Amino acid sequence: MPGMRNITRLLIERNPWDYFDVGVPYPTGFHPRSDADILQWQEFVRMQNRTKLFCFAGAKRGAMKNDFRGLLLSHCENESDTCRVVDCSGSQCSNGTSVILETFLDSNFCLQPRGDSFTRKSIFDCMIAGSIPVLFWKRTAYYQYEWFLPGEPESYSVFIHRNDVKNGTSIRKVLENYSKEEVRKMREKVIDYIPRFVYARGYEGLESIKDAFDIAIDGVLKRFKEQEDWGYKCGIIFVEIEMEKPKEGWTVAA
Repeated sequence: MPGMRNITRLLIERNPWDYFDVGVPYPTGFHPRSDADILQWQEFVRMQNRTKLFCFAGAKRGAMKNDFRGLLLSHCENESDTCRVVDCSGSQCSNGTSVILETFLDSNFCLQPRGDSFTRKSIFDCMIAGSIPVLFWKRTAYYQYEWFLPGEPESYSVFIHRNDVKNGTSIRKVLENYSKEEVRKMREKVIDYIPRFVYARGYEGLESIKDAFDIAIDGVLKRFKEQEDWGYKCGIIFVEIEMEKPKEGWTVAA
């Protein structure tokens, strides 16, 4: 129908070749109530004493041929003096265990392969902790979250092509080539962007800091304006949802 041709869709994973798909961050466990919550958390992760060069939290995909996650797990276990592993086989990581957060807080870099699809919630868990993501597919983040992440991928992340790892490239050696100052700058960029990929708790949002919801709405409104300039007719579809009144401690997200 003509009225349904120009619909912007907000998704946790977008099709990079579909203009109407917009990737938004996966929700994490951090839902700040105020600007102060954000600022205190940023300072906390900034001051962490990180004892490991890199880490990996994940599980093997035994049924998959040439399982890349299994390769990373083995690689990290073989570099145990510089890499910290959280083996998520079974249900060990299903409840968002604090071990994962502690691992990210303790590491300069975190390995982030694709998940069951191209993207992965763990990318945002990693960055919330001030750890620098190491990516192996550009579609995992670079082609997904342009409204929410820096436009220069090298300013906040490291990219190592998965085929290079399969052919014997040492992740450890790649990461050791970054100086302390380069690592500091990358971490600072990650920390600066934390507000843009968290969802605030409460209906009013934060005071002066924009969270992921604010960024998404601003982006949609900007897109409407651009489309009007191009001569397209734009509209918003409102869907009324009947829901129970939120209870104390609940988080309501749109």
